[in-house]
Amino acid sequence: MVRFSHTIVFVSDMVRSAKFYRDALGLPLRFESPDWAEFATGSCNLALRKGADGAAPPAQADLIPPGHCQVGFTVDDLDGFHARLLALGIRCLQEPKAVELGERTAVYADPDGLPISVVESVAFAASVR
Repeated sequence: MVRFSHTIVFVSDMVRSAKFYRDALGLPLRFESPDWAEFATGSCNLALRKGADGAAPPAQADLIPPGHCQVGFTVDDLDGFHARLLALGIRCLQEPKAVELGERTAVYADPDGLPISVVESVAFAASVR
């Protein structure tokens, strides 16, 4: 089952943007680092990520400029999901890999090239390891 889980907003100034979402909008800050901030917003998280300098095309997952957004989904089995998308001819921008806090994630392109982030459910990952 695929569940909508998060949105990533790519920003030019992490401190200014975190302050806006935390102080102006009143979202509770869950985690903050120089390149990443995450807000507890109920069942769906809002994350801020430092965008790339310049005007890199959004189809390159690590080079997304400020002012762009990336939606995210959670799946129980990232490897199975990855295999299914590849079989359907979906373009993978970032192969499944472990990231900060031990999560596993991958990034795919929608038909217009918009990056779609997919994270493996922490409960599933813990049950198979």
